Amino acid sequence: MLFFLHMSYIEKKYLNKINEIFEEELPQWEEYLLELLNKRSISIVDNIAKVCADFNKNINLILKQYYPEIKNMDEKLNIKSTLKFYFDLIDYLVDFIRNVEDFQKISNEYYDTLIKFVENKKSLISGKYRDICRLELTSFYDKKTRENLERILAEKFEIKSREFFTFGSLEEEIKKITKVAGADKVHIKLARSSNDISLLESAKSRISYFIDSDDMEKLKKIGETLKNYLESKGYEVKILDNSILTNAHLLPDK
Repeated sequence: MLFFLHMSYIEKKYLNKINEIFEEELPQWEEYLLELLNKRSISIVDNIAKVCADFNKNINLILKQYYPEIKNMDEKLNIKSTLKFYFDLIDYLVDFIRNVEDFQKISNEYYDTLIKFVENKKSLISGKYRDICRLELTSFYDKKTRENLERILAEKFEIKSREFFTFGSLEEEIKKITKVAGADKVHIKLARSSNDISLLESAKSRISYFIDSDDMEKLKKIGETLKNYLESKGYEVKILDNSILTNAHLLPDK
């Protein structure tokens, strides 16, 4: 007796959803990303953060909702290979954002590397990433191993999401609110010093804001505006002279 395995309706539906994201949604953001990078200016950092947030939103949707329903091994290989490209691209963009925050300067070689990576997307997916994923998927033929690897992959991406991608929400909103309130520059760092800890025992981040004048009332207004916003989100806050300590966990060091 012969048995023919057909792709289920839900598997076809979700595969189409994944292909729409890979072939229509994300390429638009890649084109926009290349336009930004070719400007070779640190002023694009907020726009890069938005691109990161959108990549993350779409990849997370695939990984959590659509990918678990895909059983066909060839399709899983195609999807995983493409996901690996985006995992690395997101890491590169997060590194770019951190370097701008820390040094306010990026070399032309840095831009060249990012541009080349995006432009080589197809060859990387069909070559390097496909080879890596093919080796990984050999173990998927064992049901128990497959389930364990799926779980590990989901957990790893969840960790990435929690660690990096508040760019589309909290960090981006903090920067926007602070600049609208009148700040010329905003920096977010880990709270590390013993002084930080003594001022706020639960301190995880220090948000520093600067203005091109000695207007203390303006600095005070910026601090109060930011304090009100963070407290509305349930975070503990301590205002300093030109910065704020909070137990919100933002931009971790690399």
